[in-house]
Amino acid sequence: GWHLECSAMSCKYLGEQFDIHGGGMDLVFPHHEAEIAQCCAANNNKGAKYWMHNNMITIGGQKMGKSLGNFITLSEFFKGDHEKLAQSYHPMVIRFFLLQAHYRSTVDFSNEALQAAEKGLIRLFNAMKTLSELNSHEKSTIDVLLYTSKCEQAMNDDLNTPIVLSYLFELAKLINSTKQGENKLSKQDIHQLIDLFEKYVINIFGLQPIQKFKSKDSDSGNLMQLLLELRNQAKDTKDWVTADKIRNDLNNLNIEIKDTKDGTKWSYKK
Repeated sequence: GWHLECSAMSCKYLGEQFDIHGGGMDLVFPHHEAEIAQCCAANNNKGAKYWMHNNMITIGGQKMGKSLGNFITLSEFFKGDHEKLAQSYHPMVIRFFLLQAHYRSTVDFSNEALQAAEKGLIRLFNAMKTLSELNSHEKSTIDVLLYTSKCEQAMNDDLNTPIVLSYLFELAKLINSTKQGENKLSKQDIHQLIDLFEKYVINIFGLQPIQKFKSKDSDSGNLMQLLLELRNQAKDTKDWVTADKIRNDLNNLNIEIKDTKDGTKWSYKK
């Protein structure tokens, strides 16, 4: 019934045949093979043109699972609200980290890997900024069309995003060397590179610079710090009415305050 339910729903809402069916590798047998068999029997096709299966997620080399106590939600990644996380990680960092591995490969989360991903993402956008500021030359010493072709070939090779990123990082290095006068780029090639980076980094991968969000996050943190200081001052003067009001009003906004030996901490409630 489980398999038939999926075959019926996909046929009803997506048609007798649609482009892509996703899922984990652990669903290939028997779930997806049963779906394909049912679609072949009913409609004389496999249901989807492409069946794409992603590999498992691990933490420090160990499969992620609630029973093992190493299961981390996206919300916890964003807030850093888990004992295995050394800090919070921006959604763009998580997205970039996932793009660094092929979707059929195992993805292993670790603080070191996520911190490296954050640095890599910043380096990529810094290169894009440098590219927009370069002075053009009559002729280029960089084969831009070659990299354009390589990126396209990698995406056509089963969405090989890590290979595309490796080419973009090669270009980032060349862009920096151009700024230092070691290479040259024509005006046309500069525009082609800008289009190439925007195509993959922004339009296809959906990445945005972390700095775009930092000021907002920083403002929220500063505002919370101010409120906690006002509450602590109220407690010091035994103004319990004001202290309780700050705590209760924040609680109504889904923000939890905890008084610990290391000071007052705040976090969004789960």
